Amino acid sequence: MVLLRTMNRFKWLWILMIPLAIAAAYLYADRFWETPFKPGAKDQKIVFDLTRGMSPQGISDALEKGGVIDSGFLFLWSGKFHRVWGGVKSAEYELSPSLSPRQLFKVLQSGIGIQKALLIREGDNIFQVADAFAAAGLAEKTAILDRLRSSPFIAELGLSPEAGSSLEGYLLPNTYFYDKRESAEHLIRRMVEAFKKNWTPEFDARAKALGLSRREVVILASVVEKETGAGFERPVIASVFHNRLKKKMRLQSDPTTIYGIWENYSGNLHRSDLLQKTPYNTYAIPALPVGPISNPNPESIKAVLHPAETEYLYFVSKNDGTHIFSKTYAEHAAHVRETQLDPKAREGKSWRDLGKSGKP
Repeated sequence: MVLLRTMNRFKWLWILMIPLAIAAAYLYADRFWETPFKPGAKDQKIVFDLTRGMSPQGISDALEKGGVIDSGFLFLWSGKFHRVWGGVKSAEYELSPSLSPRQLFKVLQSGIGIQKALLIREGDNIFQVADAFAAAGLAEKTAILDRLRSSPFIAELGLSPEAGSSLEGYLLPNTYFYDKRESAEHLIRRMVEAFKKNWTPEFDARAKALGLSRREVVILASVVEKETGAGFERPVIASVFHNRLKKKMRLQSDPTTIYGIWENYSGNLHRSDLLQKTPYNTYAIPALPVGPISNPNPESIKAVLHPAETEYLYFVSKNDGTHIFSKTYAEHAAHVRETQLDPKAREGKSWRDLGKSGKP
């Protein structure tokens, strides 16, 4: 009887201890969930590549091995306890041991990996775009150029036959953020989609009123873009080209001629270059070049669609990034002598003098 009474006491003791143990486990789990592994390690950044198909066990072990967490076992079961493993997404993350498990899972569920930036500058042409891709390690330059000139790819993007044999002019200049999972081709798609999104129905209506196709607007805008770095000049530059086209005059634009010989261009334009009859040499052909020569800023497109009302037919550089405009060749020749033929006119001047606002 004494033994039976003793056993009954232990039985009730165990019954009382079980809920206490469960409550303690819950409290520990909650504390673990909210406690940073190394609170003082905020400046420590660890790159963690969560690849597609990794198991919770594999992720936990890799995080422990990488020094992000102290215990892969506890992290694994903490995630199971809070039922969050199903939401993790593959990406290359930048993590810190100063995060708590809850914070770590929030990052791993975001899908937002380490972001890199690819800058496509206003006026960059496809050769420069390909250089930027290659410099970023996204692909070889030749591979990018092949893609930008791929007829099936151009058709797939909905720009055939408009774009012709190249995506030149249809890549919107901007800074594009991407992670290591994004392919070069997808980035190109984003650039083209950004161009399309920027092109509004109002642009179509205005182009039609001017008797121009979208491609002709893009071509002319690409020339305007290369002719000036001063934003306020764009509508005036555009007016010069509109006026010359109306009079069936050659555009005589150096940047178009340079584009036609780009892969052999030494950095200096020679008289012999101006005599080459390439499809882009507007000294030799009495029309627009066969295609765009750069990827223009949207403001250059707007300038072509809404040019200033002028009678100008000529312009020449003032050597500071801005230009002098003329109505007659005699005026223009005089300005050329003043600004280009006189060495003193160039002293101490540079297009870099233009401020960020595009004003001298």
